[in-house]
Amino acid sequence: MDFITDHSHGIFAIDSGYGRPQLDAVHLLVEDGHAALIDTAANSGVPRVMAALAAQGLRPEQVDYVILTHVHLDHAGAAGTLMGLLPNAQLLVHPRGVRHMVDPAKLLAGAVYGAGATREMYGEILPVPSARIVEAQHKLTISLNQRELLLLDTPGHARHHICIRDSRSGHIFSGDTFGLSYRELDRDGRCFIFPTTTPVQFDPAALHRSIDMLMEYQPQAIYLTHYSRVSDIPRLAADLHRLIDAHAELALRLRDAGETREEQLRLGVAQIAQEEAALQGWALQGEALLQLMQMDIQLNAQGLGSWLGHFGC
Repeated sequence: MDFITDHSHGIFAIDSGYGRPQLDAVHLLVEDGHAALIDTAANSGVPRVMAALAAQGLRPEQVDYVILTHVHLDHAGAAGTLMGLLPNAQLLVHPRGVRHMVDPAKLLAGAVYGAGATREMYGEILPVPSARIVEAQHKLTISLNQRELLLLDTPGHARHHICIRDSRSGHIFSGDTFGLSYRELDRDGRCFIFPTTTPVQFDPAALHRSIDMLMEYQPQAIYLTHYSRVSDIPRLAADLHRLIDAHAELALRLRDAGETREEQLRLGVAQIAQEEAALQGWALQGEALLQLMQMDIQLNAQGLGSWLGHFGC
């Protein structure tokens, strides 16, 4: 199946098909007949997830855990649907995200696209019974058939964000904490990174601390939801710190820009992306790059505006 990538160590990336190819990954961990899913993407990707389980010879009842890095709908939209199909699974989610899984109404109402458009993009967001939800407290360890998974509280992109360290590989599943890295931008096997400052809880200081925490574990690879495995982690971490600062500095320069601020933020984020592409030699440049990252640029700009709102700007 061309939408499944085997990364070894019992780790598989499932291209959910959301948006475009290689935009949104659901990661599958398999350990001797037991499985865990990290993030769920949108409901449209559920058939691919179930097909990926079958391709590994797994029945739905062999999935022990569905783990959400956070409750943004490109990560958690299909959680309710999948929990209905996976009878033995527990849903692990940050304590701040539990109420949104039990009652998704507020999550839908607060979506940046609006409730109607959100349903079109993600499908019906189903609730999960509270009895099947486990709060992912900081440094909670769970066992996938004696394969330990360490859950880490990593705010910065969102206050309800966790990352997962896999004891078997030493690798980390980072959701959006470690940014975006699209395979279309790779050049000669070298990957690149860009932060995601999506509304409404971007916090650059917290994000810097979360990235530093991940680096303390010295992972050889990190799996991003957008999109999957990256390596050369110290280089990417340094670039990510620098680019987070560039986003924050852009926002602070424009804090008094008035009615033009939103558009100036969008143009400023686009400029940061283009300058980074030129500096690093990304495979896409100019208009092709802007086309690929159009939604990310818009969301980053909106997130910076939300962050400035915390200062009363």
